[in-house]
Amino acid sequence: MEYLKIEHRDRVALLTLNDPERRNVVSNELNEELVSTFDELEKSEDTGAVVITGEGRAFCAGAVLDDLLDAGELQKQGDEASLPHIYRGFLRIAHSSLPTIAAVNGAAVGAGMNMVLACDLVIAGASARFDTRFLNIGLHPGGGHTWRLRNITDLQTAKAMVIFNQILDGESAAKRGLAWECVADSELIEAAVKYATEAASHPSELVAVTKNTLHETSKTFDSVSSVELEVGPQKWSMQQGAFTDMVEGLKKKITSEKS
Repeated sequence: MEYLKIEHRDRVALLTLNDPERRNVVSNELNEELVSTFDELEKSEDTGAVVITGEGRAFCAGAVLDDLLDAGELQKQGDEASLPHIYRGFLRIAHSSLPTIAAVNGAAVGAGMNMVLACDLVIAGASARFDTRFLNIGLHPGGGHTWRLRNITDLQTAKAMVIFNQILDGESAAKRGLAWECVADSELIEAAVKYATEAASHPSELVAVTKNTLHETSKTFDSVSSVELEVGPQKWSMQQGAFTDMVEGLKKKITSEKS
């Protein structure tokens, strides 16, 4: 692949956005490679988690401006699919069943921020810069940007970044809840891979079902419905080998300790 490098570290796939001369912009080519790569990774029993980072000094500088202009012209002509087409790369990440981690090196701008927000966990390098940028170019946020940003942080932080043009560095992002932690740039990939390895150590289907349940919690607003949400998936997990084998092993251990 030309715009996406893939490296496997045991059950973790390390994906590197690979267009450093353009600061890893969200191009049509990159989107195609992201979609096809996630299609393949989700089919693979050897992949349990994904880390995404950027080549060079930036994570992702946002969408190609000419693509946005073209999409605007197509919208005028009644083509409602043009903007979602630009979003397809980071939405493929957001909708993946695999646990995903953004290892943010350098700037994540506009649609590059969407690439970050699409991931399940964000680890920031000291050089990271989180910049929504949409209003600065006269553009309303898109791709679920405002919802994802508010969902991972809070309303005031989302407003500060989107409306008041507040750009967060890695340390500030961790303090505001946009990133789980900030680490030295030299430690960024190893830190992200370590988290991904932990997620990949669990059965893939169990992780996928649990991830879906976590997303569904946004639709629950009381204790009763929250319990109901988990009943089905928990019953299913009790029938799976990971749980039944663990119980049998624990029972044998207890029996041997008593004898």
